[in-house]
Amino acid sequence: MRILLVGATGLIGSAVADTLSNRHQVIRVGRSGGEYQVDLIDRDSIRGLFREVGRVDAVVSTAGIARFKALPDLSDEDYQFSFRHKVMGQLNLVRDGLEYLAPGGSFTLTSGTLSTHPTPGTAAVAMSGAALEGWARAAALDLEGRARVNVVSPGWVAESMAAAGVEPANGIPVADLAQVYVALVDGAETGQVVVADRQSSHSR
Repeated sequence: MRILLVGATGLIGSAVADTLSNRHQVIRVGRSGGEYQVDLIDRDSIRGLFREVGRVDAVVSTAGIARFKALPDLSDEDYQFSFRHKVMGQLNLVRDGLEYLAPGGSFTLTSGTLSTHPTPGTAAVAMSGAALEGWARAAALDLEGRARVNVVSPGWVAESMAAAGVEPANGIPVADLAQVYVALVDGAETGQVVVADRQSSHSR
């Protein structure tokens, strides 16, 4: 399959790209690196990306950022920034990618554990992840028979925890996380939000 991977230069995206590349052609996209570049908050940039790349069998996004601040410190702009990057950017990959997706192809997006297990200072992040998950479940119903839409909700990544000086034992190794994305690309599920954390990794 020909797979477009947005966020391919990050920790998770690089691992997903390397794993998918074992059996598929992966087109690596980043904000500034990769084979192609895209700005997820600029819809014209997304449309231009698809025009350049052409027909694909799957789209995977490991991109999308949001603001970490305590609730009293969050401004309207912080909420808008988070929603535009994490939610609108990814759902526009689906909206604009449909024209270029092969019949029966799939979209795999990324939310995060904070949508269901928030911590202090994560209101904008939790809002954005939960909104994306709800949207994807509904979008899958509208696109049934045409395209699959799923979301991966990663837990804390062991390598990121180690880099931050935090004990990584409770995190999911990025290689295990990458396998979750691969399973959704290769599988038949749609409308699913798949939690990928240390516990789920050990149960597989």
